Amino acid sequence: MTTPAGDLGGHGGQGGDTASSFADLLTQRNYLRFWASRLVTQLAAQMVMVALGWQMYDLTGSAWDLGLVGLAQFLPALVLTLPAGHVADRHHRGRIVMGSNGAQLVVAAVLLAATLGGWASRELILLLSVLLGMARAFQLPASQSLTPLLVRPALLPRALAFNASGMQVAIIGGPALAGLLFTVGIHWVYALGTLGFVAGTLLMGGVRYTAPPPSSAAASWATVLAGVRFLWQRPTLLGAISLDLFAVLLGGATALLPMFVKDILHAEPWVLGLLRAAPAVGALAMSVWLARHPLARHVGHRLIASVAVYGLCMLVFGASTSVWLSFAALFVSGGADMVSVVIRQTLVQLETPDDMRGRVSAVNGIFIGASNQLGEFESGATAAWLGPVGSVLLGGVGVLGVALAWIRLFPGLWQRDRLLAP
Repeated sequence: MTTPAGDLGGHGGQGGDTASSFADLLTQRNYLRFWASRLVTQLAAQMVMVALGWQMYDLTGSAWDLGLVGLAQFLPALVLTLPAGHVADRHHRGRIVMGSNGAQLVVAAVLLAATLGGWASRELILLLSVLLGMARAFQLPASQSLTPLLVRPALLPRALAFNASGMQVAIIGGPALAGLLFTVGIHWVYALGTLGFVAGTLLMGGVRYTAPPPSSAAASWATVLAGVRFLWQRPTLLGAISLDLFAVLLGGATALLPMFVKDILHAEPWVLGLLRAAPAVGALAMSVWLARHPLARHVGHRLIASVAVYGLCMLVFGASTSVWLSFAALFVSGGADMVSVVIRQTLVQLETPDDMRGRVSAVNGIFIGASNQLGEFESGATAAWLGPVGSVLLGGVGVLGVALAWIRLFPGLWQRDRLLAP
């Protein structure tokens, strides 16, 4: 997969910050192969995750076991992500992504065989969930740190926004497709998921880029934790990553949606699906817009403003008694969050040397995972104390407070003008 310097295809490490357009991005063959690989593998992963939960509950009827499926995927990722970032900085990232796709392919194939053969069990599902968590731990930092090797810096904001649009398509389409296939048999979900991982692995195998020479430093705890130290010494990046952490931690409302649908909105169960999809639809629309119209100026102001808009959306959602107003608030919150995501990821990739990108992406991944998981816990805990409306309103106020505090705590982030520094 490593190519001579003269056959870079989509790689543009030498390209500087010359003007670029979305049409330019669509000429980057290797980036497009990578994007297509991410899309089909994420679609497959979403389908398999939905099917895993359904099959576990169908086998055991236990909400506890259903929760264990998520925990079995989260804990290995939490433990292995930092070492995986170190591996991504010392080895060929494309091959790491291929290996992660291959591991998920094996899991989907085993689930297909077990379902058809009638030997699927609680223990097997938990074991395979652990393997999925391990594979994704290595996939995340290698995949995130690969994009800057496939496009020149001027195209990176568009590429990351386009990456995000593909992810949102997978988040929306994967569960929907799995739900349709459930009507003819859960084994069809695993079969299509297996084919998706095959296609993703083959597409990734066609990606060509020049791999930078790996670090010659001996592996140690110091090198594994170098990403943490790197971010701590750069307030602008630390501020961007921690801003997202606290915004999602305080402002998340996804875990409380069943309570809102049943007790606040007094709506039918189908509304739950509508509201769960609303942030992803908003994020998809914004990511497509940003891919065609990347942010050029005042990115620090826009980053913190987008977080403030997210907090305001949570206040509107918490106070709403209308299904469509709630949908609109969640839709706008998804779009605002996508602005934050694209600015943060672009800053991290552009400000990080290539030999550190894997480890820094790993730290970023831990922040994202922790904010999502802990955010659901925080929502449930405060809802038990204040009720669902009080929990969401308190979270929205907290997000606005964080946005204001970050202006004072991280002035360099607030004053940042361009994504690509002169």
